[in-house]
Amino acid sequence: MATELQEIQITEAKPLLPGQETKDAAIVATMLLAQGTEHAVETPHGILHVTLHGAPKGNRPAILTYHDAGANHKSCFDNLFKDEDMLEITKHFLVCHIDAPGQEDTAPPFPLGYQYPSVEQLSEMLPSVLQHFKFRSVIGVGVGAGAYILARYAIDYPDQVEGLVLLNIDPNAKGWMDWAAAKISGLTSSFTDVLLSHLFSQEELSNNSDVVMSFRRRLSSGSSLSNTEMFWNSYNSRRDLEIDRTGGKTIKCPTMLVVGDQAPHEDTVVDCNSKLSPTQTSFLKMSDAGGQPQISQPGKLAEAFKYFVQGMGYIPHLIDRRLSVGSVPAAGMTRLSRSRTTSLSGASVDGSRSRSRTLSQGSDLPSSPSQTMEVSC
Repeated sequence: MATELQEIQITEAKPLLPGQETKDAAIVATMLLAQGTEHAVETPHGILHVTLHGAPKGNRPAILTYHDAGANHKSCFDNLFKDEDMLEITKHFLVCHIDAPGQEDTAPPFPLGYQYPSVEQLSEMLPSVLQHFKFRSVIGVGVGAGAYILARYAIDYPDQVEGLVLLNIDPNAKGWMDWAAAKISGLTSSFTDVLLSHLFSQEELSNNSDVVMSFRRRLSSGSSLSNTEMFWNSYNSRRDLEIDRTGGKTIKCPTMLVVGDQAPHEDTVVDCNSKLSPTQTSFLKMSDAGGQPQISQPGKLAEAFKYFVQGMGYIPHLIDRRLSVGSVPAAGMTRLSRSRTTSLSGASVDGSRSRSRTLSQGSDLPSSPSQTMEVSC
């Protein structure tokens, strides 16, 4: 018996545009990369919570961040790394955020009797991160306690660190006067207030700015404040870095020191600058930045970071979206990484100064070392 074949027409309800599947996949991949991938990395001194953004870019170093006490990688660095100009930079690098043990948002309290690692041990955990992800080297970005940890890491493992951006660093151990002041402060203030006075300037605390209130809420409502206190105590028990620009122990890679004006750590950053090689170090003092420049002035810091990595020979041309004057040559601020920078705090008659002039004309920069670059634009 012959079977009659019927022709059936199938109409596509929503035809795909050419290349639509590829575009959709790219959008999904971009969203996943923006969220980051979380990892638990085993080290000789415990497990580290690590968040990666992006993918390896050839032989380029990863950007590795380390937060301050009283913060984690999100509260410390989200403002900076979500800034439009910083996103333009990080397209060229993989970003690796480190959370000190027990400081991530979902961390449970440590059990009774847990011995928190010393800051020296925290720095010794970082080579395991590089080995785990097969990073050849990193550019470190650290704040406060994180800056100290990255500085010690760079001293002990110079071949693994190509550059450092250190905010609010204190290279010195706590003295007896500091210890006594901390004891008195602990008796008269809550632990949350002690942390806030470490993180922010007195003006910011008096004004109770939005960022101060945000940190206060986070610290007060956190379920693992005991973990934060352990990290804080570890940082306050640090040893002196014993760095010396005259030929002793030092940081060998290009380094940019950053502090806000009227910040609680201004004097210690100045002291650190005096101990590092003027040919490898720049000192960036940011006006209107308070105690946390990466939060209050992310655009300015992103711009300075751009010139810093350009001075190291990476991403030689980037478009400055705010200037809209095309690409900016790397030579414009090469001397930033060599501590041959000039003050940007001068103002014209109308109280402002052209950023394109002060940041991109390298030929106008003086050659004398150890000058301070103050960004007030």
